[in-house]
Amino acid sequence: MWVYLSRIIVVVLLFIGLVPNLLSQDIVVTADKHQRLKLQHAGSISPQLPISEYFVSEKLDGVRGFWNGTTMYTRSGRKIALPDWFVHGFPAQALDGELWIARGKFDDISGLVRQTRPDQERWRQVKFMVFDLPESKQPFEVRYRYAVDHFSHLSPFLRVISQRQYDNRKDVDQLLTSVVDAGGEGLMLHRRSAIYLQGRNNDVVKLKQYQDAEAVVIGHYPGKGKYEGMLGALEVKAADGTIFRLGTGFSDEQRKKPPRIGSSVTYKYYGLTKLGVPRFASFVRVRLEQ
Repeated sequence: MWVYLSRIIVVVLLFIGLVPNLLSQDIVVTADKHQRLKLQHAGSISPQLPISEYFVSEKLDGVRGFWNGTTMYTRSGRKIALPDWFVHGFPAQALDGELWIARGKFDDISGLVRQTRPDQERWRQVKFMVFDLPESKQPFEVRYRYAVDHFSHLSPFLRVISQRQYDNRKDVDQLLTSVVDAGGEGLMLHRRSAIYLQGRNNDVVKLKQYQDAEAVVIGHYPGKGKYEGMLGALEVKAADGTIFRLGTGFSDEQRKKPPRIGSSVTYKYYGLTKLGVPRFASFVRVRLEQ
């Protein structure tokens, strides 16, 4: 009998010893869940100061990346699986930038970022294009010069986005036209004296030939004619509560497998109608970070 009691006592003690470990594992898992990073975002769609007060660069159509000195994350805080050789030589310093392949290759980089195991060969197409140093308290012009001097030659997969100065808006508009005609998305204007601020910053301007925004999918409408049996249009709800439809901008594959209800999508438009509805709105993409 004492033998059986001894065995029971041992089992109980083992179980009690395991409980703290199990609880600590749960805490680790919970703590490891990603949280949206507090990064800086463009707060304006037009410059509020003389154009000479800004640095100008191309707005790259890639995936936002945050390098914390050891690991790369999306803007939502999701860890990105990268080949070890890709980040070899990256500095032990926080960098804000864009994972980018080329103009018109957003779907390719989006697919790579979603992988849990990196495709070694396909990642050789990618560059991490640095545009800011989020931990620095210096003005943007100083941050940019520092990045060029210290990070330009560390790795073939790390580049500092080139910034240029212009004296008049006409030259910037001409540059915008040439970038868009070549398949680019637009320009970024960054006030030279601006400090890095988390959230929306009106010193950072996203300059495009159109505006874009995000909305939540609340309905699907069936297609007709050549789109019969596929998606015809999405019904979406904008941040201000406006409900409207997106019927253009989809590929055939997207019409066959439309964005799910409840997902967020990016759309582009050209101003608002008198009723406050986005004019000529068209689908751009499903938001990467849900």
